Amino acid sequence: MDFRQEFIEFAIAQDVLRFGNFRTKAGRLSPYFFNAGLFNNGAALGRLAEFYAKAISASGIVVDGLFGPAYKGIPLVAVIAVALARSGRNLPFSFNRKEAKDHGEGGSIVGAPLAGRVLIIDDVITAGTSVRESVDLIRAAGASPCGVVIALDRMERGSGELSAVQEVEQNYGIPVLAVANLDDLMSFLHQRDDFRQNEAAVARYRQEYGLARSA
Repeated sequence: MDFRQEFIEFAIAQDVLRFGNFRTKAGRLSPYFFNAGLFNNGAALGRLAEFYAKAISASGIVVDGLFGPAYKGIPLVAVIAVALARSGRNLPFSFNRKEAKDHGEGGSIVGAPLAGRVLIIDDVITAGTSVRESVDLIRAAGASPCGVVIALDRMERGSGELSAVQEVEQNYGIPVLAVANLDDLMSFLHQRDDFRQNEAAVARYRQEYGLARSA
């Protein structure tokens, strides 16, 4: 099984990915809900990190270091660095404080110095605020943001025609990698008899709010 399909199965088993009726922050009624905060035990977080590592490796992107924006990116960047090291790719990692420290080592960055091509680690992209702050911090240190990796891309339009992911790619000129996206979810639902009852509702939602397909 492709690791993206495995990830969706894992997310469902952890109750991170649920089906039903959920109101999104945008006020839309969604037939599915993804809450990465529910990867909240050691075994689940370790397995999640392995999926991120596979997505990073599969992308072929050149990376010199990893950065996790506070707060959700902090545990993620640490466990993903461990997962990558176990697979033979040992990368430095760092994260930021919300408030700069004026004693001890000082500054707002904790961990390895930001240098070279830095990959930003996050769970999802909604408004893109944490990405913007991360890009600014990385560039201020003289390094280059080379991409963002997230757990799930809903491939859903924002207030305009673009998704939050596409807006990040357009605004900063960097790719956004996802462990899985809506295409992968639709494929999973279609292939699995035990979840196929959710396929029509997700397809309708996609028809209404999904990104326009290219001809």
